[in-house]
Amino acid sequence: MKSERIILGIDPGTSIMGFGIIKVVGNSMELVVLTELMLSKTDDHYLKLKYIFERIVQLIDTYHPDEIAIEAPFFGKNVQSMLKLGRAQGVAMAAGLSRQIPIVEYSPKKIKMSITGNGNASKEQVAKMLQQLLKLKELPIHLDATDGLAAAVCHFYNSGKVTSDKNYTGWKAFITQNPEKLSK
Repeated sequence: MKSERIILGIDPGTSIMGFGIIKVVGNSMELVVLTELMLSKTDDHYLKLKYIFERIVQLIDTYHPDEIAIEAPFFGKNVQSMLKLGRAQGVAMAAGLSRQIPIVEYSPKKIKMSITGNGNASKEQVAKMLQQLLKLKELPIHLDATDGLAAAVCHFYNSGKVTSDKNYTGWKAFITQNPEKLSK
């Protein structure tokens, strides 16, 4: 494992997508960037997917992450919302895979547990803990950015452990682990 690496954390969303990038040197981490992509002003869902892909590729080309940690969608009652969120996550993963970056997926509960020790912690509790851990002067208005950062920090804490259900190193690995995604 490299002694220095960059981790891009992504909180998928169709209104706001959050991103946090950390630099890991040895056993310590520091914040590189905390940002979000505002999508709520765009009504066209397909255009949102295009913006997501382009923004993630831009982040990758700018910061050169070694790994991507992404929050897995939670299962809600609204099927249409789940479908749209799954598409957003899929496009985010495709952007990373297009640049050959390994992707690890973590459940929201796993991320919250890694950051706060409580799998049922609120967004605010996660954000406050990240503020302390990374010595952030202030928190962003929208906590989607800190949710993306939480995915990156969770990955840092879990590096070297087999903790994720899904771990993709490229298209071949994705297809091998998801044969049902291929059309017949």
